Amino acid sequence: MIRSKVLIVGDGAREHALAARLSLSVHEPRISALVVHENPGIRRIVERSGGELVKSGLDPRGLVEAVNRVNPDLVVIGPEEPQFAGVADKAAELGIPTFGVPRSLAMIEQSKAFARALMWKYRIPGRIAFRAFRDINEALHYISSAGSVAIKPARQSGGKGVRVFWDRLAYLRDGVNEAKVSQVLAVSRDMAAYDDIDARIVVEEAVTGVEYTVQVISDGKSIIALPPIQDNPHVFDYDVGPECGGMGAIVGPGSSLPFLTQEEYEESVEITRKSLDALQRETGLRYVGVLGGQFMLTTYGPTLIEYYSRFGDPEVLNALAMLNDDLLEIMEATVDGRLSSIKYSFKRSAVAISKAVAPMGYPHNRDLARGRSITIDIDRIRKLGCEVYFGSVIEEDGLYKTLGSRAVEVLAVGNTYRETYEKIENCIAHIKSPDWQLIHRRDIGSRELIERRVKEAERVRAVYKWRRSHGLGRVRIDWVPGGEITVYDYT
Repeated sequence: MIRSKVLIVGDGAREHALAARLSLSVHEPRISALVVHENPGIRRIVERSGGELVKSGLDPRGLVEAVNRVNPDLVVIGPEEPQFAGVADKAAELGIPTFGVPRSLAMIEQSKAFARALMWKYRIPGRIAFRAFRDINEALHYISSAGSVAIKPARQSGGKGVRVFWDRLAYLRDGVNEAKVSQVLAVSRDMAAYDDIDARIVVEEAVTGVEYTVQVISDGKSIIALPPIQDNPHVFDYDVGPECGGMGAIVGPGSSLPFLTQEEYEESVEITRKSLDALQRETGLRYVGVLGGQFMLTTYGPTLIEYYSRFGDPEVLNALAMLNDDLLEIMEATVDGRLSSIKYSFKRSAVAISKAVAPMGYPHNRDLARGRSITIDIDRIRKLGCEVYFGSVIEEDGLYKTLGSRAVEVLAVGNTYRETYEKIENCIAHIKSPDWQLIHRRDIGSRELIERRVKEAERVRAVYKWRRSHGLGRVRIDWVPGGEITVYDYT
């Protein structure tokens, strides 16, 4: 049965992309959306399809309001926070099939400590050593002698608030320790606003390498593994500046990345599948939706950095660009538990690049980035071969006004990276602001950055291959003076 009334929860570029792709279905669904702000792109799709835009909270109460107004027969949840708030749980209570997971399953994204502990409990490959702390003094004591570490908020925070400290040079050690203390205090302050998880701070062993994302669609029994995609979380060119929600992504040629081998991709998919199975065993619930793994190719091999319980943003743009099939039919098969019965395919040789455009001030000074005017020549951009997806922006008096985050995301598809890179840069030139500076990463998809990723991957690949061939890297002993010895067995 094809469900004809779809309710999308969310109002960002990811949800605009999902709405746009669903609107192309041969089944011509009526698309409605539950939003906080009126996304111009989503609004136009909703109006064309005969749906309704419901402005309310992205929470169970907002869902009930939207359901009463549009009577959907399929709910599609875009962002993570509605999952954390229990929107899928409420949809299940109302008897509405939902592409998106309930709160207990979304814990794999919401709590980094939960995800790490799950991997260690079920001995899933790709795991790294970690400690989780609720007490700030315990965290401060641990980091004082912990060496090179990554210090993170224990709760999902959109990729923000993460810092890595390398403790390799003795003459810099005092400065590094001061920076570690500052980071712990900053994370503790940020986490004070949340009371939905136990731990506050996660300290992990520091790893280095090349990051990439592997996403799978799951019906609780079978999966569809989407092509690997590389997101670029740093705000400025060549990975400079703070981490944010993601400034752009690449995929291709076909279901590949220039720096990742097929063997490494398959190993990453297997890690994700094992984590999915472990999560279902742990909760007793069926996982219906997307599980995304943010991986890094390190000197251990494919290593899990964190999980997402939904489509990544902007990765979803690249993934949908490579998919040849009807997204509504895939989502139908997912919620019905018959994913193994459908046929699907991806473009074999295409390249897709997405880039976010944001107002200066993002991500740390959103008040400064809010209320700026943007002009977008959409007709010209489409003639040049790109698509625009609206994010944190509203439309007022013929202009687009920023809301402080990534304003729009642009997607280009081509046959080579050079062609696609030139196309997307030409398109972004037609997004301007009369009163403010807009930023985007010019390096994403460029020959220089891709070559840099390839060289880095070759370096870590040589190390992990050698270590594996010699049986090394299987045990780590973690000890801080005055504390207990912890042995991490990676086998």
